[in-house]
Amino acid sequence: MLEIKNLTKKFGEKVIFDQFNLTIENNQVLAILGPSGGGKTTLLRMLAGLEKIDHASISFNDQTFEIENDFFKEDLLGFVFQDFQLFPHKTVLENLILSPIYSQNIAKEKAIQKATKILQQLDLVGFEKTYPYALSGGQKQRVALARAMMIDPEIIGYDEPTSALDSELRDQVAALIMENKKFGTTQIVVTHDPVFAEKIADQILKVNPKTL
Repeated sequence: MLEIKNLTKKFGEKVIFDQFNLTIENNQVLAILGPSGGGKTTLLRMLAGLEKIDHASISFNDQTFEIENDFFKEDLLGFVFQDFQLFPHKTVLENLILSPIYSQNIAKEKAIQKATKILQQLDLVGFEKTYPYALSGGQKQRVALARAMMIDPEIIGYDEPTSALDSELRDQVAALIMENKKFGTTQIVVTHDPVFAEKIADQILKVNPKTL
């Protein structure tokens, strides 16, 4: 179970979070639904260690981390970016193994073995040497998810995973999230799409810039 207590975050004079609390049960899908400016993506970025936290107490599986004006340094959340942010000059396999090799000091051979297994799980066998420009939107989404899974995160966070996708690809993303749930993965999905949120979520948190 993930518990966030007394989360505080400001950008200059603007208060994004003020003593914010949230609980997510293991193996649940939480959809954070609302318009831009409510802090949805900022929350994911803070849990992924990409954004500094002013203050928070974060507990997960009997471990508690007290954070004061610092980054969350645990590999808790794997982040799937809205625009994928795949390196265009690197192949699918190279995109997957880069972070584990350089940030976690995993041997290249072991990283390749792990990447190969994840690509099999996500039906991407045969795309190892493909460059991002040659992938469809749905394939890029799965590669971005595979990259997030490479660090063995306890939670996977998706930032607007259906943005700019047609209805068929939205259904594919929903199926992918539900498949991950079968593997026991806890997931947080930021979205502005209420139909998509209802389809995939065990819990929906509705926010707007005035309620966080």
